[in-house]
Formats: sequence, C-alpha cells, structure tokens
Amino acid sequence: MSRTVSGAHVLITGAAMGMGRLYAERAVAEGAKSVILWDRDAAALTSTASVLSGRAGEGTQIASYVVDIADLGAIAQTAQRVRTEVGDPDIVINNAGIVRGSYFWEHDNGDDTRQTMQINALAPMYITREFLPAMMANSYREARVVNIASAAGMLSNPRMSVYAASKAALIGWSDSLRLELVQQDFGNVKVTTVSPSYISTGMFEGARGPLLTPLMTPEYVVERVWRAMLAGKASLTMPWTVGLSQVLKGVLPLPVWDAVAGRVFGVYGSMDKWVGRG
Repeated sequence: MSRTVSGAHVLITGAAMGMGRLYAERAVAEGAKSVILWDRDAAALTSTASVLSGRAGEGTQIASYVVDIADLGAIAQTAQRVRTEVGDPDIVINNAGIVRGSYFWEHDNGDDTRQTMQINALAPMYITREFLPAMMANSYREARVVNIASAAGMLSNPRMSVYAASKAALIGWSDSLRLELVQQDFGNVKVTTVSPSYISTGMFEGARGPLLTPLMTPEYVVERVWRAMLAGKASLTMPWTVGLSQVLKGVLPLPVWDAVAGRVFGVYGSMDKWVGRG
C-alpha cells in the first residue's frame, strides 16, 4: 500500500470520539475515497460526521452508521447497507472496545461479561467476515484489517479478567487470520494486531502505568498504528516494556514473575483506582 490511504474506502468502528475519531481524521486528511464511521452514540456520531464533512475534499465521502456492534445481527444488516450505499471497504479498523475494571465475581454475566466478549472479541470477527471476501477477491488491490487488542491480552492483571479474556481471544484470532491469508496466497490482505498498554483516554481514567510504562497519548498511538497499518506490519506492541514483560514472564518461574510484576513493576495494582468509562 502507498504511504497514504488516498483513494481507499476506510471503515472505522467506535469512530465518533477518541481514537476512532483520530483515525477518521487521518483518513480524511489523506484523501480517502470514503470514510465509513460506525458508532452506537448517535449524537456524537452526527457531530463527528459533520466536522469531517467540513474538512473533506470533493473526492471524499463521509458515511456514518449508528450501530451497536454488541448486536451481532445489526453488524450484518449495517454491513449490507455499507456495501449497497458506499461499497466494500479496503481498510477495516476494528477500534471499538469496552472495559469493566472489576473483579470477576463483580461482573454481571449479561451486561458485563457477555457484552465485553461480544464487543471486544466477537464483533471484530463478524465485521471482518462481512468484508473479507471482497478484499480477498480483489487481488490487484491492497487491503488492510487492523485489530486493536491490548497488552492485557498477553499479561494477566487483576480487575481485568474479562477484558483480558476478550483481548486474548482477539489476539489469537487476529494473528491466526494473518497466517491463514498468507498460507492461502491472499497476500494483498494484511492483518495488523495492535497490543498497547494504557492510553490516556476516558476509557482508562484513573489507571496507573506500571514502572517504565507511562500512559501513552491517543495521538502517539494512532500515529504508530497508522504507520504499521500502511506498512502491513503483522503486529505492533507498545511501549517496549510490554515486550520485556512477555520475555520475563516466559523465562521466570510464575511465583517470581508475580513478585516482579506486582511489587517491582506495579502491574497488578495498575487498575486499583480505575474510574474510566466502559
């Protein structure tokens, strides 16, 4: 893919605010043919679409869709509308996600556990499945799938058990999909799995970054993800301490790792004061 998304159809979930909006702004600035916004917040989505329409050039279409991706049936219905009204996307950024900073036994199975798994793990699979066949069929055109996972999917952490489970599932599926596409010679479709530590958004308000792992700004993360996506990079883990933690967890006996993670790095207490939005 070129150094920009000029001429491409770009679909972003959770696009009304936060990092989703930043991805959309980047796509508009680079002259995407269409920027397709999915979000469940109708008012915020209308506002974002209006702002982006004012910035978009004549060759860029802004298409917004109110959809709750926790409703797996709504994904199929909205995907059909996108195909009919705009066309199949060349780039899908599965950005939407939720977190509940609670101990496992404090979760409600319906409102918390099921919804977290549906939004964070199942929805990216369903959304990608809707649009992947067209990406594979157009072998002459580069395509991208970006899945925003989390370092929590690789490193256990108290008060994040369900969230960690959802992101671990996302990571396993995302990288397996990458390998399947390579194995079956669909090299035009690149899958990028993104696993960041804490980002300074409302979603993680109150969370504390572990030792040597400061909260990253949304702008920094979006810039890194964007470059990795354009390059077709298989995975992006940030900051560097996340990779270090993986290595240490792999080589140290579990009791030793627990002591290092809890007492030295402060990982296990990083969500103690979480007050963020789900």
